[in-house]
Amino acid sequence: MTVETMKANLRKYYDHDAKRRSTSDKQEWKCAERMKFSDLALKEHKSQLLEIGAGTGQDSMFFMEQGFEVMAIDLSAEMVRICKENKIKAMELDFYNLSSLDKKFDCVWSMNSLLHVNRPDLSMVLNKIDTVLNENGLFYMGVYGGEDTETNYAHDTYDSVRIPRYFSFYSIETLVGVLQKTFDILHYDQYDVERSYDFQSVTMRKKAMVA
Repeated sequence: MTVETMKANLRKYYDHDAKRRSTSDKQEWKCAERMKFSDLALKEHKSQLLEIGAGTGQDSMFFMEQGFEVMAIDLSAEMVRICKENKIKAMELDFYNLSSLDKKFDCVWSMNSLLHVNRPDLSMVLNKIDTVLNENGLFYMGVYGGEDTETNYAHDTYDSVRIPRYFSFYSIETLVGVLQKTFDILHYDQYDVERSYDFQSVTMRKKAMVA
């Protein structure tokens, strides 16, 4: 399956599922993750934040309420429409094309979106994220994982439409090994969130330029 087919399937799935997701409650552990990242970023006087894979914009709205200037991107047109309805600055864009933003940010936030990156492309996508970060910028990546595997999972949407979604999962050792080639890792953890896979939380910083 080509990357373009994978992206088309993801776009179709999330367009179908956007309405349901716009009314779903955020789990407490996800709220705790974004609060920890917000506290760190505000302590360092960060102000501009990019959310990758923003969905319906629940996290973007939280960061806006904390005082950040937020840009939200998602590959789903329906997700972006809902973001804009909620007064979020948003655009239809995927993580392969971040250079088209023509802008840099103090922080990048990605909650459960980069698990859709084609496995051989993860390092390339991480490099693209690095290019949109300002000096000393912070990057949060949260994904499900715990073992090294990938799957094309077809799950019924709320209206019983079966659309396959590509997922790539990593053991924490493999994930950290990939991430530290591009970023300095400040903190990482893996914990049980009562799902099929554990949750992996990694907070990173843009590497300092070598003189």
